[in-house]
Amino acid sequence: MAHELDVWLFADRVGTLALIDGRLNFCYTPDWLSNQNAVALSASLPLQAEPFDDRQTRPFFAGLLPEGQMRRLIAQQFQVSGQNDFALLDHIGGECAGAVTFLEPGQSLSTATGNDDVQWLSDDEVIAILDELPRRPMLAGKDGLRLSLAGAQDKLPVVLDGARIGLPRGSTPSSHILKPAIHAVQDSVINERFCMALAEAMQLKPAKSKVHRVQDRSFLLVERYDRLVDALGRRQRLHQEDFCQALGVVPEMKYQNEGGPDLAQCFDLVRRATRPSAPQVLRMLDYVIFNALIGNHDAHAKNFSLLYSGKTPVLAPFYDTLSTAVYPTLTPKMAMKIGSKYNFSEVQARHWEQFAASVGLTKAQARRRILEIARSLPATARKLQAEPGHGYAGKAVIEQINVLIEQRCALTIRRLTDPTDEAHTALD
Repeated sequence: MAHELDVWLFADRVGTLALIDGRLNFCYTPDWLSNQNAVALSASLPLQAEPFDDRQTRPFFAGLLPEGQMRRLIAQQFQVSGQNDFALLDHIGGECAGAVTFLEPGQSLSTATGNDDVQWLSDDEVIAILDELPRRPMLAGKDGLRLSLAGAQDKLPVVLDGARIGLPRGSTPSSHILKPAIHAVQDSVINERFCMALAEAMQLKPAKSKVHRVQDRSFLLVERYDRLVDALGRRQRLHQEDFCQALGVVPEMKYQNEGGPDLAQCFDLVRRATRPSAPQVLRMLDYVIFNALIGNHDAHAKNFSLLYSGKTPVLAPFYDTLSTAVYPTLTPKMAMKIGSKYNFSEVQARHWEQFAASVGLTKAQARRRILEIARSLPATARKLQAEPGHGYAGKAVIEQINVLIEQRCALTIRRLTDPTDEAHTALD
C-alpha cells in the first residue's frame, strides 16, 4: 500500500514523497522537470525523471526532522513509529528548514497569507511554551501547528516582531528560531550567544542572534538566514540544506566516528557545489579553526549548510556555535578529526598539515590562517567580554571560555612556530 505527500518548494509542487511497503520513494513531477527555472531539492537528489529509492531519498527528508528524544516524543504524540519519517513529515512538515513544505495530495499551498497568520503570545504564554517544549517538542499536535527543525536540542520556529513573539500558522514562514536553555548544560544560552558574537567580531558572518528575556527566563533568538523580507515587506523562504543532506548521509550517522562525513568530504562538497568556490572554501577553513579554538566539539556535518540564495549555493552563515569544551561532563572528542586526531590536546603541527592536505589547501596557506586567528582571537574575546550591556563580564562561563581560548591559542601558536615543541611532546 502506498501513501503519498506532495513536496512543495517555495510555491511550486516539485515532487511526490511516497511510502511504499515501509520504504521511502521520491520522484520529481514532470511539470517541475520541464520548468526552465527548476532546481534540485538537494545536491544528493539531482533533477531526473527516474524515482529515487529509499537509500537515496531518506537522507534529505529524514534530515528535516528532529532527532533523538525529541523525535521519540513527537512520534508518541501522534501514535506513530519513531522510525516512520513519512508519518512524522505528514504531521509536522509544514514549516521546515529551507523552502520545503509537505501537503497531502490535492491541497494547495496558500501564498496569499501576507505573513499575517501568526498566533501572538503573551509573556505568560511564552513561559508556558518553554515549560511545555521538553514534553511536547515543536508543540507537536497543538492547535494544528506543523513545525519541524533538525537537531537533538529543544527549539521552536517563531515569528519576532519587535518585542512580540508569535507562532507561525498555515503557510506563514517563521523569522527566528527560539532556543531555550539546554538541560544540564549550565548557562548554555549566554555561552552560545557569546560564541556567536565572537564569530561576528572575527568577521566570520554567523547567523544573527540575541538573548531574549521574558519574566525570569532567558533564551536565544536566532534570526533565520533561510528567510528574507521582500520589497513588499513579505517574508519569503530561501532554500537550504545541511551537509549531511547534500552528501546523502542519514542524520543518525552525522558524526565522523559513526561513518559520517569528515572534513575532506565537507570541503569537497563546498568546492563542487559553490561558485566561485575559493572564498567559500576559505570561509569553511575559518569555521574549522574557530570551532577548534573555542572548543566547539559538536561541529558535525549537520552544523554546516548550503544556502541557495542565488543561482548557485553559498556556504550558509555559521550557526549552532557553543563552547562545549568548558563542560567536564561533555565529551572532549571533536565531531570531526583534525588530521588523525579527535582530541584537540593531541593536535600537533603535523596534524594541521594532514588536515590541510586532505582538504586541498597548501600547508603554508592553512598555517598562515591558523596563526592569524590564534593570535587575534584571545584579545577579541576579552574585548567582547568587557563590553558593557551584554552581561558577559560577570559570568563564570564566559571567563571559562576565554581562559580555554587563551590556552588553546597559545598551544596552537607554540606548536606551529616552535620546531622543537613536537619533539618535547613526544618525550613527555
